[in-house]
Amino acid sequence: MRSSKGDDELKLVNGTGPCSGRVEVKHKDQWGTVCDGDWNTEDAEVVCKQVGCGSAVQALNRAPFGEGSGPTWLYRVECRGNESALWNCPHTGWGGFTCPHYFDVGVICSGFSGLHLSGGDTACSGHLKIKQDETWTTVCYSYIDFNAASVICNEQRCGQAVDVLRGAHFGDRHELIWQEVFHCVGNETHLAHCPRTLQHSKACSHDAYVLCSGYGGYRLSNGSTTCSGRVELLHGGSWGTLCDYLWNFSAANDLCQHLDCGVALSIPDGQSFGKGNGSFWNGTFSCKKNGSYSRDCSVSVLDQSECPAGNDARVICSGCPGGRLVNGTTCSGRVEIRHGDTWGRLCSSHWNLQAASVLCYQLNCGYAKSIQTGDSFVDGNGPVWRDAFHCKGTESCLWDCAQVTLGNPTCSAKEVATVVCSGLTESLRLSDGQSRCDGRVEISLDGMWSRVLDDDWNIKDAHVVCRQLQCGIAKRAYYLPRSERGIGPVGLRSVHCDGNETQLLLCKTSHSQVLSAGVAEDVGVICSDSQQIRLVNGTKRCAGRVELYHDGIWGTICDDNWDLSDANVVCRQLGCGYAIKALNSAHYGVGSGQIWLDDVNCTGSESNIWACPSSVWGHHNCQHKEDAGVLCSEFLSLRLANGSGCAGRLEVFYNGTWGSICSNRMSQLTAVTVCKHLNCGDGGEIERDFKYGRGSGPTWLDHIECAEQHSSLWQCQSDPWDPQSCDTRAEETHISCSGRKGAVTPTTFTECPNSSSCSDREKLRVVGGEDACSGRVEIWNQGSWGTICDDSWDLADANVVCRQLGCGSAVSALSEAAFGEGTGPIWLEKVHCKGTELSLWDCPSKPLFGKNCNHKEDAAVDCSGVTETTTSSTRAASPRRSVTNNKRVSVPVILCIILGALLCLVLAILAGLIQRARAQQRGSYNSFNEAVYEEIDYKLMKEQQGMSGLSVGSTNERLYGRDCDKESGPGATQEVLPLPGNNLEGGYDDVTDTPGPEDASLSGPNKQEITGVSEECDKNKDSRKDWSPNVSQNRTSEAQRDLSPALEDIGYDDMEELGQ
Repeated sequence: MRSSKGDDELKLVNGTGPCSGRVEVKHKDQWGTVCDGDWNTEDAEVVCKQVGCGSAVQALNRAPFGEGSGPTWLYRVECRGNESALWNCPHTGWGGFTCPHYFDVGVICSGFSGLHLSGGDTACSGHLKIKQDETWTTVCYSYIDFNAASVICNEQRCGQAVDVLRGAHFGDRHELIWQEVFHCVGNETHLAHCPRTLQHSKACSHDAYVLCSGYGGYRLSNGSTTCSGRVELLHGGSWGTLCDYLWNFSAANDLCQHLDCGVALSIPDGQSFGKGNGSFWNGTFSCKKNGSYSRDCSVSVLDQSECPAGNDARVICSGCPGGRLVNGTTCSGRVEIRHGDTWGRLCSSHWNLQAASVLCYQLNCGYAKSIQTGDSFVDGNGPVWRDAFHCKGTESCLWDCAQVTLGNPTCSAKEVATVVCSGLTESLRLSDGQSRCDGRVEISLDGMWSRVLDDDWNIKDAHVVCRQLQCGIAKRAYYLPRSERGIGPVGLRSVHCDGNETQLLLCKTSHSQVLSAGVAEDVGVICSDSQQIRLVNGTKRCAGRVELYHDGIWGTICDDNWDLSDANVVCRQLGCGYAIKALNSAHYGVGSGQIWLDDVNCTGSESNIWACPSSVWGHHNCQHKEDAGVLCSEFLSLRLANGSGCAGRLEVFYNGTWGSICSNRMSQLTAVTVCKHLNCGDGGEIERDFKYGRGSGPTWLDHIECAEQHSSLWQCQSDPWDPQSCDTRAEETHISCSGRKGAVTPTTFTECPNSSSCSDREKLRVVGGEDACSGRVEIWNQGSWGTICDDSWDLADANVVCRQLGCGSAVSALSEAAFGEGTGPIWLEKVHCKGTELSLWDCPSKPLFGKNCNHKEDAAVDCSGVTETTTSSTRAASPRRSVTNNKRVSVPVILCIILGALLCLVLAILAGLIQRARAQQRGSYNSFNEAVYEEIDYKLMKEQQGMSGLSVGSTNERLYGRDCDKESGPGATQEVLPLPGNNLEGGYDDVTDTPGPEDASLSGPNKQEITGVSEECDKNKDSRKDWSPNVSQNRTSEAQRDLSPALEDIGYDDMEELGQ
């Protein structure tokens, strides 16, 4: 096609027809091309209209119709879509930029501006007409097929294609005939989107007559969700309520499946969803089934006469699509799930009763009675999906459970999941609990779930419920609080059981239709099998604080004797592989409420944690700061390493180790899924230049294939986990995403290595120094360690780092990679701390995304190593280090300590001399002077002996340090701190620990009260802040605590809080 405007012309070249091809422009009598990296539909729309080819279907760049020749006449046009010619759009000028011809643009135009069916019995049948250049043309019967008819019916909102018929014979009719043959797949949204070829033959005997079903689709209107409401039908372009006097539960179930809304739960009575707009269609609904999945649903005998009351179709669907049972009954059979439009069997390797019960609930089939069915139901064909569903058991849909497919093992055709559900007839369930074995009692009568009300609900009634549900025995029978009571119909009330019945309906009961509501209340049950386990405060599955659900309450486990054998049982019970770490001291934060178990001692072979030997439920000597946690082998994390966080080498954390992912068969769609997973935008590319370096760990995965519906890499198919998946390091995957993550804040940090939840302290470290209190500053962000640029780096910034590390104050703030250059990203620059902040993340800073810094400018610190003390009995937020073990006390600090000690000694001697002189003047010399000199001699002797191995600084700290906070004077009594042999464990236990044996050097007559001294000691306070004693690894038993009441009586029971 060609168009001219003045001296300039435009044409489409090398296309599949006259309305597609490379865009070429003639200017100054020479043909050239158009180059535009941002070529879009608005630009193409102008071209299509200009050449008389209807509307734009696609705007293409990068020479889709081959490379042209000659000059690049137009570059970067910016059309609005309503211009009359391409050169009327804003552009850089004629020939303003020479562009390589592999950037030449092209278009695919519709070639026509409309279509309709004419001459048929309804608006959804007739002869096919296409409008071209304001003229209607007839389409030859041989130019379309059934696929093209399907596209036409869909575009005309006329449902599905029924047939393509040979129309009228042309004979001597003089009509314009459409000149292209359509090659549709059948899923195109418009006929213009189908590929076409030009038909040069003039022979055409009959036109095309298209017959559509007329049913453009169904919808549920005026419901609380998209899967509930009044059934409406689109017919001939008009929506109306479906009026069906044969409407029943089976038809409702078919419609729910057809709408991808799961299964039908109920058919509400009356005008539950209103009357609509008054339009309706009378008919009988039916579906043709493909297996057990409703495909083609139609309505016969349509008219618009009055609809008798109660005949309008209504339904409430489950809203849970994509799961079904095949080869059995309605509520038993082989499990099949759907990915996209493909149904397949489910692998049984990770299938368990909790997931099976969720599927039964989803299918309105009660609960799972068994998943061990032998060879029953397993025969079938199609793919075997390897998805693993990790359910709590309380989810409404299988797809609400955590889903992991990546790395799962392959399954044979016989290794498929099956289930036998309890069924719906007179079924029972417990709702809104923490498991399927606790919650509000509901009963299904006549296909409708109803409440159970009672004013004398007791443990005998509850026993029957638990027995019927195969949930063990009843632990509690209770009434629900007013805020949790149901609002639905009432099925039973006034239940009176003996306790040995097998079903609730075998008890003496009354139906709600017979009696008024009265004062009866909703009832609930907690059964013995309601015990649950979960991991809390980890960012993902398979890591976190261990919590148990027992007697209706969540609680924690104390870390006494907690080890890998115990953690292994937890990981296996949760389907998380085996334990990598058994974590204690509330690594994943402190819990609340009950501490259910203490002194757990598993062998590692138990099926669940409560089968292990332990103390009695609820009996312990712990606090929540001792809550136990686990890190399991199937904890997964993802990162792009050695890059910017949104670009780098793709690595996955599995089995406690970071490893690479191979790129074999990886598509761009998989790269896009990775970028979405990492919150790095909606676009991504696989880099081929390996600029992010080679990995050093295992190569975990290969052949990853993601689909459009996947939002997480964990949902994608792949080969099984293998530490040697790649043949060479050249197969490692490097990805660059289109987006980038936001500014570095505490909320944007991901997991620290080998952990799923990190404090600010754990996300900070110093590297390359002589110990843990000096070195290059590094922070953890987006899955990797990185450095800080030294721009604006000063002593205030360094002070915050040192304090956060528990290393006292900063001696110096160092720059220019004083401790060597780091690797990886540079996360921050221009940090501006006041010096009083508790965390580096409280300081204003600028995330570094440009090239302002390199690793030659890495910031560093040198800390004093002396932490600050406080008079508070509460434990500080940051871990503290004992001065006793500190080897980095600076020279000025040592001098201050020595001078302070000498000054205190001189003052003490002067005080004694003054007292002696006064006594001599009064003539009443007493024994005080001897006590003073005895005390001084004792102290000097202890200093000479090293105070049992303590340094000068630490000795003075222990004997005199506390005097700096008190008034001096003869009556000032010094607190007695724990002795080295009596140190506490890590600052975590209750402090009623029994004191150890007294140090021999302080026994007998030398065990004296240490008197206060002058406030001059305050000058040394800053150099002695935040010290803490070393701690023992032995926990004191409750019995030992009871043997030492004196320690508690004199107020030292919180002294261990100085530890850590």
